Amino acid sequence: MIRALLADDQNLVRAGFKSILQDEDDIEVVGEAPDGAQAVAKARELRPDVVLMDIRMPGVDGLEATGQIVADPRLDGVKVIILTTFDLDDYVYGALKAGASGFLVKDTEPAELIHAVRVVARGDALIAPSVTRRLIAEFAGRVKRPEPGPELNALTEREREVMVLVGSGLSNDEIAARLVLSPATAKTHVSRIMTKLRLRDRAQLVVLAYEAGMITPGWLTP
Repeated sequence: MIRALLADDQNLVRAGFKSILQDEDDIEVVGEAPDGAQAVAKARELRPDVVLMDIRMPGVDGLEATGQIVADPRLDGVKVIILTTFDLDDYVYGALKAGASGFLVKDTEPAELIHAVRVVARGDALIAPSVTRRLIAEFAGRVKRPEPGPELNALTEREREVMVLVGSGLSNDEIAARLVLSPATAKTHVSRIMTKLRLRDRAQLVVLAYEAGMITPGWLTP
């Protein structure tokens, strides 16, 4: 059972998302929060698998709350999905860097919401890869790209190839098909890369791929 926490300052939004998710046999909404401070408190109390986090809330906003959740070692298994009204929100890139596992626009279709929660709960792929790639391409150019660190240099040629494909938004199955590997082998490569680079999840791996210059904003896999 996937345990979800809803954090949004609008009651109607929370009610709508709860109604959609509660209809699924494998998802349970275990709590709600009207602001970031309560979202962090609820996450610590309830230990959900996924937090649906509105990025714009009074007091502690979604960006700060995401950072607090990600930084708390007790919440290591908690994944955060950022909710935003616009698909190119300046704050979303910062949230991905802070450790959010992806983002959704609030007017997303119910089926996409359900799929996103399931995907993030299993840590298998980014949400809406095409939109996420577009967002990161927009904002990655605004940051100064550091020189590759020793961890990045430690990657094998195959691992760097896999990292580029992850950065372009491909799932493990798609990477396996592209490189003629088994899905299990592709997943192992991704896991090893994240371990070597000390990354929390695939979202941070995508951000690093752009920032390290392994992918340029104009190079997007169809």
